[in-house]
Amino acid sequence: MVIKRKEFLQIGSLATASLMLPKFLKAFEKPMMVPQGNKVIVVIQLSGGNDGLNTVIPVTNDIYYKGRPKLGIQKKDALLVTDEVGLNPALTAFKGLYDDGSLGILNSVGYPNPDRSHFRSMDIWHSASASNEYVNTGWVGRYLDAQCKGCDKPTQAIEMDDVLSLALKGEESKALALKDPAKLYNTSNSKYFKDITGSHQAGEETVDYLYKTMSETISSAEYIYNQSKTHPTGQAYPNTGLGKDLKTIASLIFSDINTKVYYVSLGSFDTHVAQEGQQKRLFTELNDAVKAFTDDLKKNGRFDDVLMMTFSEFGRRVAQNASGGTDHGTANNMFLIGGGLKQKGVLNAMPDLSDLNEGDLKHKVDFKNVYATVLNKWLAADDKTILGKKFDYLNFI
Repeated sequence: MVIKRKEFLQIGSLATASLMLPKFLKAFEKPMMVPQGNKVIVVIQLSGGNDGLNTVIPVTNDIYYKGRPKLGIQKKDALLVTDEVGLNPALTAFKGLYDDGSLGILNSVGYPNPDRSHFRSMDIWHSASASNEYVNTGWVGRYLDAQCKGCDKPTQAIEMDDVLSLALKGEESKALALKDPAKLYNTSNSKYFKDITGSHQAGEETVDYLYKTMSETISSAEYIYNQSKTHPTGQAYPNTGLGKDLKTIASLIFSDINTKVYYVSLGSFDTHVAQEGQQKRLFTELNDAVKAFTDDLKKNGRFDDVLMMTFSEFGRRVAQNASGGTDHGTANNMFLIGGGLKQKGVLNAMPDLSDLNEGDLKHKVDFKNVYATVLNKWLAADDKTILGKKFDYLNFI
């Protein structure tokens, strides 16, 4: 069977997936038991710019209610965590996590000279770069690069998606993007793709690379699929996109696969119009999936080993717009969830709504300090090399 370069480049999902396959998956030919204490991070990206002020609500702030006469969430409706702070009514599981000491809320997170473009701001968060820098690798990808040096069994990362985000692309190593281990396995083992790889003869360098990575996918997809079945979770999860993704992640955490970083997205939170209903729907999906996931981790003795972190590329403006929504803003809050938190609750001051930058919140915490903390304290990595400079650590872990 002969296939031309042009035809090869038109191959669909498997070619895409194989380009994202980390080379080191071949290293895991023998099962490795992953004991308790193996630290894992699960990143939940709230795509589209989530409105942080209607997520963590300043329930006694008159400026908030003046700027949002219809959109503001009243104190009586919020899930109060302090006398002055409430959570969105849809986030009941997050209130439960707050009450049992496994939720941290970090306010006013952002970066200097913020960009209000979805794509540019997301690139900045993914690459951990300054707003005037353009970097083509991501912070998790560079973590993979750093961990692979001198390691016979390097760690890995998995994104629950069909396309790999910049955050997980390194110079040498890349995470694997997949929605379903079984689907990747079935696709990679089809006769069509096996015939393609079996008929290839060395030739053009680019095509050789594509064949090589696809061949690696075929040999590794079976391993990932089998590992995902080693300890399948018995927990009931919501039948939603995020519910299914977190169920797969839980089964992999309970298996013998030595994955350190899982990455998943939910959106869109770009609520210019009719924000209340859209945010409620998305928060309900987030809340129910996180409830099932954290319950699962607790029952299986892994809650102390898993750190969950949410972020969005920017927040929204303080004042509502004329369409029942909010427009692109700047700084935002982050949720930190896990049994291993050293600081819990509201970790810093709520945003100062009396001190705005042309109607937008001012950031008080650079998100790269969060990354540095996670890399150094949780993943035991060289954060300075990965991020390109030294950032101060925070105390939540």
